[in-house]
Amino acid sequence: MNQEPGRRYLSEPVLATIAACAIAAYFLLPVFGAEAAQYKNYPLFFSLVLGGIPLVFELAKKLVHKEFGSDLLAGISIITAVLLHEYLVACIVILMLSGGAALESFAQRRASSVLEALARRTPSVAHRKIETGMADIPVNDLAIGDVLIVLPHEICPVDGTVTEGRSVMDESYLTGEPFLVPKTIGSSVLSGAINGDAAITLEANKRPVDSRYASIMRVVEESQQQRPELRRMGDLLGAWYTPVAVSVGLLAWAMSGSVERFLSVMVIATPCPLLLAIPVAVIGAISVAASRSIIIRNPAALELAGKCRTLLFDKTGTLTTGRPTLTDVDCAPGIARRDVLLVAGSLEQYSKHPLAAAVVESMKAEGLAPSPVERMSERPGEGLTGIVNGREVKVTGRGKIGALASHLPPVGPGLECVVLIDGAYAATLRFRDEPRSDSAGFIRHLQPRHLVNRILLVSGDRESEVRYLAKKVGITEVYAGQSPEQKLAIVRKETARAKTMYLGDGINDAPALIAATVGVAFGGANDITSEAADAVILEPSLAKVDELIHIGQRMRRIALQSALGGMALSVLGMALASLGYLPPVAGAVAQEVIDLAAVLNAVRAAWRPRSLTDF
Repeated sequence: MNQEPGRRYLSEPVLATIAACAIAAYFLLPVFGAEAAQYKNYPLFFSLVLGGIPLVFELAKKLVHKEFGSDLLAGISIITAVLLHEYLVACIVILMLSGGAALESFAQRRASSVLEALARRTPSVAHRKIETGMADIPVNDLAIGDVLIVLPHEICPVDGTVTEGRSVMDESYLTGEPFLVPKTIGSSVLSGAINGDAAITLEANKRPVDSRYASIMRVVEESQQQRPELRRMGDLLGAWYTPVAVSVGLLAWAMSGSVERFLSVMVIATPCPLLLAIPVAVIGAISVAASRSIIIRNPAALELAGKCRTLLFDKTGTLTTGRPTLTDVDCAPGIARRDVLLVAGSLEQYSKHPLAAAVVESMKAEGLAPSPVERMSERPGEGLTGIVNGREVKVTGRGKIGALASHLPPVGPGLECVVLIDGAYAATLRFRDEPRSDSAGFIRHLQPRHLVNRILLVSGDRESEVRYLAKKVGITEVYAGQSPEQKLAIVRKETARAKTMYLGDGINDAPALIAATVGVAFGGANDITSEAADAVILEPSLAKVDELIHIGQRMRRIALQSALGGMALSVLGMALASLGYLPPVAGAVAQEVIDLAAVLNAVRAAWRPRSLTDF
């Protein structure tokens, strides 16, 4: 609807509830006898006063502004029904109008929820270091130069530099980098990053209001304020249907000289196929999507997903798995790959290092069972050591092996660690964030199946990593090292050219998700990204994105069939009414039959088809 009728007086849910109760009372009162039956219209009168009078004011405003949506015709229909003493029909129209508006406003009320989710994640208290230990102070009282303690698993409250301690931090939500980042003395720390298992001390470099996390909040707020309003399917159809219906009614009145002809046309022209069929189809599609682990937060996503001709992808956690994978074992002469994986994997199973799990997984993939480990040690910054099968094994970094570094291969892209066996160089292990198994196939099918003209990879990750992924999945247009502000600018530029769909999973994607025609959050772990998105894919599979597109296309097809079919029958009824063949009461009955047919067809959107993907 262009503007929800009556919203300045009572909310849509309240109006819908009152109308529903009034209709129920109308049918229930006669059950209690003739004396009660004589009062059956009273609840209808109550509903009409609360819902009808505000609607008249909204109707007058629309006429002044020359707005001709489907709700305008609904207002005329209510007035017409009241003049005909068809109070039940008038209340049904109020129920459909307020119920549809309530559903839409509920689904789209996200402007404040995204910022609320961001605010919930922002720490309110910081631990300032003092001579006797630490003191809790409000984050807003922090100043540049303050020395803070960030406890294990806490969110860092401000941008700063580590002055004491060692830990790892998860910055993926902010930077797009998929790995936990080691932090030691001198390392920079971003506000919003999640600390690992060890406490660290840092010196604040910026005020909280100037920190990286605060800047993302400002970009999100700005992008929400500038988000364009989308005209809904019912508005587009009502824009031409309403003038046609009113014109037919006025013409019938002028030609016959009978105001009853005008009333008959208005009764059968009541746009219930628009008010009923489209919301029913939308609700059905939302239920199908939910059964497929797709949460629809904005019904407009269903209408527009299949129309998007430009798709923009974040990298980490969207096209990739979001975690490091061992991609290469570069062994020294005479050293076997399986031997390296066995000793390194046996040792790494006791480590909490970000790369340890990838080594253990590769060992198991080779069919190797871990060997016993003795004297295991993991000193911060020095690597992991232990005795495996009687051999001394060390897994560390390139800069920790002294003169042995001359035996190492050149530095390559991605991350790496070095394996020493009995003090001698054995192998270099390389890690990358690999694409999902379905990424390349999904990208290939977008143009032929969904007429997607442009595909962009927009990531905060390093250029070498982004281009590596782009080559593997088949994307040629790449933007690497992008901040949330830069991502937002790219999405706005592309959306000005064509309808866009943006897929991302981090906090740094929230502004872009809001600015795109359709924003899809990949994975439901991050509440901020989920709040910003139009749809949330709960399972880590790009096939679910394809299902979203197909569900939306099917919903739109069924909704248009129901609405246009019902409207076509209504136009036929208007013609008969204008010629005098359908009096007002008969017109009301005919309209109810048309509504029933439109709704029954719209219900098909809730049936799950055999297949929802085509790649």
